[in-house]
Amino acid sequence: MSDILYSPWRMEYINSCEPDGCIFCIKETEENDLKHLILHRSKYSFVIMNMFPYNNGHLMVVPKKHTGDLNALSIKETNDLFDLVRKTVKVLKDTYNPEGLNIGMNLGKAAGSGVDEHLHVHIVPRWSGDVNFMTSVGSTRVIPENFSQAYNRIKEQFDKLHG
Repeated sequence: MSDILYSPWRMEYINSCEPDGCIFCIKETEENDLKHLILHRSKYSFVIMNMFPYNNGHLMVVPKKHTGDLNALSIKETNDLFDLVRKTVKVLKDTYNPEGLNIGMNLGKAAGSGVDEHLHVHIVPRWSGDVNFMTSVGSTRVIPENFSQAYNRIKEQFDKLHG
């Protein structure tokens, strides 16, 4: 039995990463938002799809300010960030009808952050039994919905929420 799982569609994303730049510091244009799967922007934050999701609808809410320190955000930036987390929860509930949600931040490498220089909040929809044999036995996630399909479904809900 082989331990290899091929996913050639991920190569485009891997090749598009700029190793010297922050993956969350994305110039605000409609073209960039679509390219980087940004679903919605508020004054100080934005919602982006996770390209390495744990589940369908795994999103991240990211402050526009480049910082890994939560206390470096102003009160306005912090309020905006968590207001957008709240709105994202509503959008995910309306889109996927999950039985629960995991919401969390990994601040610093030791806490498990893959991008510790720019903080972000993970929001992961959950369902009873969503860990299947592939995750348990093969340490592999199975995501049944492709990114463009998920992007369109979730973006439609953000657009409805914000008129």
